[in-house]
Amino acid sequence: MAEKATKGNAIVETIKTIVYALLIAGVFRTLFFQPFWIPSGSMKETLLIGDFLFVNKMAYGYSYASCPSVIMPGIGINIDAEDVCGVFPQNNGRLFGSEPERGDVVVFRHPVSGRDFIKRLVGLPGERIQINGGVLSINDQPVQLQDDGVFIETYEPQGPQGSRPRCSNGPVGPGAACEKQRLIETFPDGNSHDILEIGNQGLDNTGVYLVPEGHYFFMGDNRDNSMDSRVPQSAGGVGFVPFENLIGRADRIMFSSAGRSMLFFWTWRGDRFFKAVQ
Repeated sequence: MAEKATKGNAIVETIKTIVYALLIAGVFRTLFFQPFWIPSGSMKETLLIGDFLFVNKMAYGYSYASCPSVIMPGIGINIDAEDVCGVFPQNNGRLFGSEPERGDVVVFRHPVSGRDFIKRLVGLPGERIQINGGVLSINDQPVQLQDDGVFIETYEPQGPQGSRPRCSNGPVGPGAACEKQRLIETFPDGNSHDILEIGNQGLDNTGVYLVPEGHYFFMGDNRDNSMDSRVPQSAGGVGFVPFENLIGRADRIMFSSAGRSMLFFWTWRGDRFFKAVQ
């Protein structure tokens, strides 16, 4: 009997340890850092498909979007962040809130679908944003662009989704060099980063977007391959993103895998370990 009691106690202690570990991990993920795996090429070459990073959730304070969503359609699990953190009303209020800065690479909750997106912040509340000939204008002033050569990657399936890149020299065959123009974009405050351009595309010329108060305008660095604030939510884009939907800032890539799974260690990109996000 004593032996059975000992085994029973061991099982109980194991379960308690697992539960405590999950609770600690949940609190850590909710309050401090959220892991994020880059699934698409919309932020190339700043972020590549397969980059793994932690999102700094303390950067902008906390809102309902700070709580994780658990979405597993295959087994019928769909727990929304609002279900967990409904204590935060959706009125753009934040706890310990801090304003983001132009140029930040931000993970945010899509205002309609609730999915997590990652883009670069280019437009602040009250600003006029427009794209003319592929050139971003802020309050009617075009940003500075400087040619920075050619970005080259292999035309092949990338990441778990097996998506193929778009090329300015396309169409090209499997295994061929896929090219895009690389430019250095500099904001009025001097903040610079790389962007990629394929050529004259539909979103290279837009009307004027007036960013509402309490909202932000985001764009992908891979300008011709990004569904971002240039596209309204009704058409599958993200439109204007409210302050409360910001989850955190992407500061550093922990590691990166060029394969179909992060477990394929032989496909890890050795030059991207602990790389700062510019």
